[in-house]
Amino acid sequence: MELIIKFTNYIFVDKKMGFNRFLKIRTLLTVLLFGMLIVSSPVSAQEVKADSTKSETVVADSSAQSGTAVSSAATTADAAKVSTAVEDDQELAKIEAEQTKDNTEAYKSGYYYVLLFVLFCVFLGIVGKVLRVYELSREVQGKKGGINWNAFQSVLFVIFLIAGLVGSYWSYDYWGYVVTGESASEHGVDVDNMMMVTIAITTIVFVITQILLFGFAFKYTGSDKRKAYYYPHNNAIERLWTIIPAVVLTILVVFGFTTWRRITNPTEDAMKGAISLEVTGEQFKWNIRYAGADNQLGKKNYKLTTPTNGLGIDFTDKASWDDKLGGEIVLPKGKAVRVTINSKDILHSFYLPDFRVQINAVPGMPTFFQFTPRLTTKEMRAKRGDQSYNYTLLCAKICGAGHYNMQYKVTVVEQKEYEEWLEKQSLYYTDDVKKELQSAQKAEGTVNNKLAINN
Repeated sequence: MELIIKFTNYIFVDKKMGFNRFLKIRTLLTVLLFGMLIVSSPVSAQEVKADSTKSETVVADSSAQSGTAVSSAATTADAAKVSTAVEDDQELAKIEAEQTKDNTEAYKSGYYYVLLFVLFCVFLGIVGKVLRVYELSREVQGKKGGINWNAFQSVLFVIFLIAGLVGSYWSYDYWGYVVTGESASEHGVDVDNMMMVTIAITTIVFVITQILLFGFAFKYTGSDKRKAYYYPHNNAIERLWTIIPAVVLTILVVFGFTTWRRITNPTEDAMKGAISLEVTGEQFKWNIRYAGADNQLGKKNYKLTTPTNGLGIDFTDKASWDDKLGGEIVLPKGKAVRVTINSKDILHSFYLPDFRVQINAVPGMPTFFQFTPRLTTKEMRAKRGDQSYNYTLLCAKICGAGHYNMQYKVTVVEQKEYEEWLEKQSLYYTDDVKKELQSAQKAEGTVNNKLAINN
């Protein structure tokens, strides 16, 4: 604050500088303001374009409504009366909408922020000039001293300390559910425990260090009545603040490493007993494939991708013949699920926040994640008190303009309900795919007569 006041005094008051000399840099300020206006112009232009588009849409709608009214009037007089009444209602609704129009779009204009910036600079200049006049008037009156900036800033330190701690508490209270929300997977409980331990340690350190930093700044405010003690080195203190953080961080790192290794490296028996599911990302959707009765997914080859075989499944591999399509992801409670994640185009990220699952979907390189759901959708709704809540699969990479569309419903049910649902799902190996495969084999001169069309 003191630096800002000195700067404004130097610009507006100091005789050595003078306002005339300040005008010598008006060219630079003009260039800066002009540049800001140029940057903000496209924003305003887009708003004008959007407004004109809306106006054209309203005119088109009005024309269509008028045409409808005229055609109705040509049939019967009663229809004309009804049409007129409808138009009147629409006009009233339009007037009411204009009266309650939200003008927040105006505040998105770059001109608005340029004006705020200029007004803020003027305000600082005025404040600096007033304070300088106050100090000069005291000097003229023979009064010693003026504003004690050291004391003023020490009070600001205390205010900012209190405000910061209150803000931290508010953020924990308001956004804490993001971390403290109950996990829907078994491994997620371990992840949450690790997160809570880390947050607890860092919060304690944060509060202590901030109180010490701001408290010492307040207690030892600069004063002409005392001199700072020169204390350049202390081996005991340096050992203390080196060894303790090193030990704590080592414990956290080892804790995190062992947890992550346990999650991402299941045993061979666990992998074989898990439900096999494949999720393939593309702009901008997810494709789901379930393994059939053999619990083995058929092989894939991107060279085999066609309009009817969008995933490039190799149907010469018999393991693919019973693979099933999934219109949504349905998982059984208490049963391990091993997900194979692929991408058809660019980098995506398979993200299930409720299950504490996230791993990248990389083109040409399948990745895997195995987890066990522990709460059904119905149970999670009861815990959250929201009967409309659903688990959702998201993409955690900015993969393009339609990134926000990559949301996929995930449902967790009991084992019996899951088996009933899976039984109703259609095979990926459809008649159209078989016909296409037979045509390709005929072209190569090798026909597989075992590829019977489903009846």
